[in-house]
This record gives sequence, C-alpha cells and structure tokens, in this order.
Amino acid sequence: MGLQWDKLCRVTTDGAPVMAGAHKGMAFMVCAKVKETKGEAVKMHCIVHQEALCAKTVNLGDVMNTVVKIVNIIRARGLYHREFQAFLSDVDAEYGDLLYHSDVRWLSRGAVLKRFYSLMSKIDQFLKEKDRPLHELSDPLWLADLAFLVDLTDPLTTLNKSLQGKDQLVPQLYAHMKAFCVKLNLFKTQLRNFNVVHFPTLSEIRTAYPQANLPVKKGKYVSVIACLKTGFRQRFQDFSVIDKEIKLFATPFLVDAKEVEENLQLELIEIQCDDALKNQHQQLSLPEFYRSLEKEKFPMMRRHTKRMISLFGSTYICEQTFSLLTLNKSRMRTKITDSHLHDVLRIATTKFTADLPAILRSKAQHHCSH
Repeated sequence: MGLQWDKLCRVTTDGAPVMAGAHKGMAFMVCAKVKETKGEAVKMHCIVHQEALCAKTVNLGDVMNTVVKIVNIIRARGLYHREFQAFLSDVDAEYGDLLYHSDVRWLSRGAVLKRFYSLMSKIDQFLKEKDRPLHELSDPLWLADLAFLVDLTDPLTTLNKSLQGKDQLVPQLYAHMKAFCVKLNLFKTQLRNFNVVHFPTLSEIRTAYPQANLPVKKGKYVSVIACLKTGFRQRFQDFSVIDKEIKLFATPFLVDAKEVEENLQLELIEIQCDDALKNQHQQLSLPEFYRSLEKEKFPMMRRHTKRMISLFGSTYICEQTFSLLTLNKSRMRTKITDSHLHDVLRIATTKFTADLPAILRSKAQHHCSH
C-alpha cells in the first residue's frame, strides 16, 4: 500500500502461534521491521479472543457434560426428537426445541445452558415417560451447579457481545473488561456469605429446595469466580501496559499532567484550563473533540490521539469479513470469479450507501429504435 513502517503503532492478532510467536511470529517480525525504521510498535492479543479463552476456564465438574449428554439423547435420535418437539408443542412450552452445543462457537454454551434450564421440567417429564430418568434432574446440589453456571455464563455472554462490533475504540473495550472484573470482585464477596442476589437462577433453586444444604457449595463457587478473575488479570496485561495512554485519551481532564509524557504536559494543561474545551468534551464524541483542537496549538495531543484511534482492540473486522467471504463464496456459487468476489466484499464491508437513483440516471440510454 506504500505506507511508512514507522507509522505502525500496534499489531492485533488472534493469538495463533504463527501470528503471535515470540521469535518467528508475524507480529514479532512486523514489530522488528518497525523498530528498524525508528518506529515503535507493540503486538496485542484480540480482546474478544481473550475473553472467550477466559470463559472456557469456568468449569463445574460434569455439569456441562451431563447437559450435552441429555441434549444428545433427545436430538440424536430422530424419533425421540420429533416426539420431544411435539411434546413441547402440546404443553405450550416457551421454546420449541433444545440447542446443540458447539465448543468452537463462543456464545454456544450460554445459549445451550439457558435453553436447557428453561425446559428442564419438560425434559425430566419426557425422559421419565421414556423410562430413561436421570437422577441429576432431581438432585438439588447438581441443579444448584447448573443454575450457578447459567447465571455466570450470562454476564460472560453479555461481555462478549459488548466487545463485538465496528467503530469501537480501545478505551470502550477496556472499560467493558474492567467493569466485568469489578463485577467479579462483587460476586466473590457476596458468594462468601451465599448472597445470591445477582444469581437469579441459583436463587430459584434455593427457594425450590429449602431443605437442601446449598450453602456448602459457596466455597466451590467462590473458587470458580477467583479462577476466572485470575484468568482475566493474566490475559489482559497487554491492555494494562497502555493504561495511562488510554486514560489520557479518554479522560484528559481527569489526568494529572505530572504523570504523562513530558512532551504532552504543557498542551494537556492548556486543555484542562480551557472551559470551552471542557464543555466540548462533554458534548462531542472523542474523535470529534480531538478533531476540533487547533493543529498549531496542540500538535502533540493530536498525534497521541491519532495513535490511540488507530488501535484495533480486536480482530472483529477481519472475522466479519471472513464470514462474509464464506457466505458469498458458497458451493452454490462455484462460478464466481475472484474479481467479482472482491467487488461483493467491497460492497458488503463499506460504510458508504450507494445512490442508486443517480447511478441509474447516469446509465440511462434511449432505445436504439428511437
């Protein structure tokens, strides 16, 4: 593309060894190339991938395995599956079927657990009619583990969805992640006293089985929360490294000028003492606010802003483009050419909206008979 290497400041990858290898990974070699040109680039791991990897550490014995086993018993056999769907229709259930679990799909586990819990009484009744009852579905302690897993995967799913999408700046992604870590601290403190106010599904099980000694599980649940918190702290260190840069970009009026780089201190003081700029910061988006700064008066702050805006916290755009590629280049469209596919992807990924009336007017021509 003819761009200068020293302009590159961050390389975000999906964490694959060929991309993030310490010595021969693509990101390492790119950062080395930037360093040769007197620039500075840092490699980062996609925040969405890291969240998904942290979520996989949540494990409660054989709860998920049992859920998958029950789902497979019902769905793997055609007759069972049709009878179960008819049964759900007869009892006017909330959902019409169970969901298969796919380990490679990040949001699959949360959706499967939530659907399974909603249909749990119907599943128990159906299996008993088929003379295949499972004692887990009537075991309060196992049901408590299932409810806890349902409640914990729900905020994880919400976090994953909030990290997806275009036009998300690094401060926004980092704020979502920090907020979730604070929530984990709250959950851990409350669960020590078996306070399940933020675990509605577990609260339902506790109400349904008042005689069961569910508080014996609190140590196990606190351990799961602690393990998840440790995973988040270890995996998101690359974002912690640029924490000061993120704060300066997102909240310039709350940062102490003594704590920023020396070449930014004087300009930062000018910004903090200008009431008009403070009012603009509250009303405008971050890119619009920094775009309104005078080029001659705030050159270093504008340069810092360009670096922060150019950061990609995730590989969402790449993943979405690959999904569009597989959607358009299917088995049913084997004659599509590379140039045509390129045009299709260009249209599918652009932010611009085509002015079809103007295009049609420019292509209009009279019939040859006229």
